[in-house]
Amino acid sequence: MNDKWEFYKDAENQWRWRRTAPNGNIVGASTEGYANKADCEGNARRNGWKG
Repeated sequence: MNDKWEFYKDAENQWRWRRTAPNGNIVGASTEGYANKADCEGNARRNGWKG
């Protein structure tokens, strides 16, 4: 799979991630925001990110 992983800050300045399939559908996203990007990346790893 060639899903795209995106890390971004939300409106509350918290880190989040989303996973988008090649067809453009969002197939995963963080359910909460994180103050630290490293914590957000850790959550993404537990959800399949190979980063």
